[in-house]
This record gives sequence, C-alpha cells and structure tokens, in this order.
Amino acid sequence: MEIGFETIGNATLICHDQVPVLITDPWIAGSAYFGSWIFSHEIPEEQLQSIAKAQYAWISHGHPDHLSRDSLPMLRDKTILLPNHVGGRIAADLKQEGYRVQVMQDRTWYKLSDRIRVLCIADYYQDGILLIDVNGRLLADLNDTSDRGWGPFVRNTITQYKTSFLLHLSGFGDADMINCFDEQGQRIPPPAAKKLPVGKQIAFQLAMFPTRYFIPFSSMHRYQREDSVWAEEYTTKLSDYPFGFDSKTSELLPAFIRYDCANDTYVSLAPPERSRSIRSPAEFGDDWEEQLDAVDVQKITRYFRAIEHLSGHFDFLNFRVGKKDHIVELSSRKFHRAITFEVPRHSLMTAIHWEIFDDLLIGNFMKTTLHGSFSKTGLYPDFTPYVAKYADNGRAKSKEELEAYFTNYRQRAPFEFLRARIESLAKELIRGSFDPDSSVYHFARRTYVAALKLKSKKNRAVIRTARQRVPLQFATEE
Repeated sequence: MEIGFETIGNATLICHDQVPVLITDPWIAGSAYFGSWIFSHEIPEEQLQSIAKAQYAWISHGHPDHLSRDSLPMLRDKTILLPNHVGGRIAADLKQEGYRVQVMQDRTWYKLSDRIRVLCIADYYQDGILLIDVNGRLLADLNDTSDRGWGPFVRNTITQYKTSFLLHLSGFGDADMINCFDEQGQRIPPPAAKKLPVGKQIAFQLAMFPTRYFIPFSSMHRYQREDSVWAEEYTTKLSDYPFGFDSKTSELLPAFIRYDCANDTYVSLAPPERSRSIRSPAEFGDDWEEQLDAVDVQKITRYFRAIEHLSGHFDFLNFRVGKKDHIVELSSRKFHRAITFEVPRHSLMTAIHWEIFDDLLIGNFMKTTLHGSFSKTGLYPDFTPYVAKYADNGRAKSKEELEAYFTNYRQRAPFEFLRARIESLAKELIRGSFDPDSSVYHFARRTYVAALKLKSKKNRAVIRTARQRVPLQFATEE
C-alpha cells in the first residue's frame, strides 16, 4: 500500500506510508484473560507480515487484548509508543524487559513518517486515545475509552478534517464483569442481555465524535473456556453492528478494511472466522477444587487492605476458593455491603501477584456475588476503578497517593478534568438509578446528545489553529 491503513484483529490498525509504519494494540497471538478470550477472526498472512515490518507499535492500556504477553516478542525490533499514564507501570515494565519505549506527551503531534503523524492523550482511567493523521485523513482510535476530559479536544480536532474515522469499542457489553449473582444465587441479568441495537449505540458515539466514518473496533473476541463460554451469547457478531444504525452525516464501514488515503477508496478484507474449541480451565492452570494456603490468604489480605478506598465502601470481601470461604475484613461497622468472589486458586493468585485483578473481572469465569445494597452499576464506581485502574495500574492505593494521582491528571487540563469528573458522577447516578431502556434514561441521553451537537456547531465557527508538527524525540536512558 502506498499510503493508507488497514484494520484487523481486535484493535489493531496498520498504517502505511510506502512501508508499514505504525501498528496499534497488537494482540496477534495467544489468548487473553487467563485463556478466556481468543480473537474472533483470523489475521491473514499479508497483514501479519505488515505487522512484523512496522517500525512503531502503540499500546493504549494494559488489558491483555491490547498489551498481549504472547504478542510482545514480535515487538522487539520496534519503538513502543505509550500514553503518559500516571504511575508509568507499563513503560517501566517494558523498559526493564529490554524493549525500546517512548512515552508520548499529551496533545503533542509526533511525526512518524513523511505523511503520518500521531497525537496521544492519557486519562485518569489508565486508558489512552490516539489521533492519527494519515495523508490529511484523521483516524480517532478511541479503543475501549470513555470521555475522561479529552472529548472537546478530540471533537475540535475532528472538525479540522474533511475525511475522518472513529474507531471505538461498541457492542452489547460483555467486555466487563457480567458474571454477577444476588444473595439468593440468582444471576443478575447483565445489560448485554437486552441486546439493544448496536447501530443505535454507534449513532450515539458519532453524535459525540462526529467523524465521517465509523469502523467497529476493539470488540472482536470470543470465549473458549468451559467456565466462561456461557458469556458467548453476549458477544457482538459482525452482522449485529448495522442493526439500528441511522445517520445523515456518517457512514458505517466494515470492521476489517484496507483504506487508500490517496484516492479515498476501500476494500473489505473479510478474514475468516477463527476456529474455536472449548477448552478446560486446567489447560490454563486452573483447578476449581484447589484450595488456598495460609500464605495465599495473607497475600490476598495485604493486597486489598492496601487499597484504602475499599474500607469506606465495603465491609468485607470473601474469596471462595476450592469451595472454602476466606474473609478479608475491611471495616468493623455494621454490615452494609460486601462481595464474594468464587474463583480458582491459580488465576486468583496470579492476578494478586502481578496486580492485574481486572483480568479476572473481564474473563467472566470468576463468579461475583453482591451482598447488601448495590446500584445497577454493580462494581462501579467504588470497586473496579479503585482496584484495577488507580491501584493496580496507577500505583495509587492510599488516600495520599490517590490525591497526588488525580492532581497530576488535573494539572494537565484543569477545566476539562473538572468537567469530566462532574459528568462522570452524573452518568453514574443515572446509570445506577435507572434502567437503560427507561424513559428517564433516554431523556437524559437525548439531552446530552443535543448539547453535544450544539457545541459541535459552535466549534466549526472557531478559527482553526495551525497544526503543530513535532519531530519524535526519544527518551535518554539514565
């Protein structure tokens, strides 16, 4: 390809300028989430060769369908570009393993080739977005993110391009903890069970980020473990994306394409679905009968008690391993809320050792029982973000560390940070109180979209600032 891009795999872009220049989130081998996930479609040999030849690889965040341990050996000869996450865990770990790493400063254009430049923004959820200019066409790679303050900047940037693409997670919503139960042992139906039209969700995303095209992205996986394959019915098939889509300004493209940025044409790559066999948990080291020992319990207790926020919102956490309960007391007050996690020992202790508890939540073989009063958002906002985002990846566990963590992100863009936090609290209140198909929920959603559209019109009246081009500078090793 002379100049353009391809989409393939789960969240992989391949950008070309005569030769392959950049790849994103290369999950191209192995499984993810303790063997629970595989990617849904084969990656053709031609694209695998382009991935191997690319000079740069950008990794958005630490989830294993984006930062794949099995795929890392293919990145040895590349410069790995990373968002500037507070805590710097991924950068430090990769540098220690001998990889060449460049941390990208927020909102700065980096020139990768004559006709390709990139801009990255990290946010306080330990996610990252990448804006890619390929020969004057804009690709907005938002992968798994939600707007954490960078939305206005991205919308303003989109208005500067005649041809633009939005690549974003969409679907029914299985890519999080949905294996939840009430105290009576009844499964709590996940929002994904409603199977609301995915096309309508995409139209909503395009109202927030009004690009010319939308490409389904970061959603291409299947389940393969015997204890998680139940969630397969909630995954999103390629045929699900167009249903309900209606837009007067944007077009929905196929998930896997080759786009020519010289003449603005594309072809569908149409890779075959990946064959799948249902695999035993034992193949990934898990035995549901294996029990914890005393040292394991001490490690689990230290891990969760170190995250100070939990004690203000949960009384205890119970780990049911090998059919035996182990209580981690967090508070001595009268019982209000608690969680039981039923999980095999090997995966649990691996998650504790490497501080990757989110991998258990997303794998959906761990069974989670909610005790006491929980909103419709379940483990949000008081468990998952504080454990998986701020503590594990951001290295912020104490109150003082959390304050410093948020101060760092706030200082990068004070007004946008404050706006994002207020919007996040409002969204959590609505999502936690109202059903997604209730009239109140839909009214709030329509009001939000209307406000965004008004803002977008105003943006187009603003004089476009000159584009800053900054040559890529590599960090000097100390």
